[in-house]
Amino acid sequence: MKTKRIVITGGPGTGKTTLINELEKKGHSCLHEVSREVIKKAQKEGIEQLFLTNPILFSERLLEGRLQQFNEAESYNGALLFYDRGLPDVTAYMDYFGTTYSEIFTKSCMDNQYDTVFLLPPWKKIYKQDNERYENFEEAKKIHTALLKGYENYGYDVQLVPTGSVEERIAFILDNLK
Repeated sequence: MKTKRIVITGGPGTGKTTLINELEKKGHSCLHEVSREVIKKAQKEGIEQLFLTNPILFSERLLEGRLQQFNEAESYNGALLFYDRGLPDVTAYMDYFGTTYSEIFTKSCMDNQYDTVFLLPPWKKIYKQDNERYENFEEAKKIHTALLKGYENYGYDVQLVPTGSVEERIAFILDNLK
């Protein structure tokens, strides 16, 4: 049985991690966001904001981590594997910031395709900033647009998840798997 790779993505503060954690509690296999690990590792190396200091190195580390996660699906026996963000998030963010990047980024996104992509919209009611999330809500809305465009550029039929309770959002995702 081939494991379906399902991405849950969205701008900062849209509830991705909350949904991933709840899906995991319900027994689904989930792979967690790697960017916070990259940020914390850079901070231990003395770089407070790696993305702002060296956006390409930050993006290379994200790409590496997400490629590793993508390949982990080969070792799963379950029918579904949920990802907190996918490879196209890397290029979408670089596009948003106007960062020039090499073909390896786009090639990685084209060569490693997910089965289904769910995009969470910006939602003011739940949005919070923290030490690793330095974008404001207006920026989060623009990032949402960049993510939608980014995934569509790689040929994905992106499914927009409506706002609502965690249970309602999970039900929407599970009912709309392709």
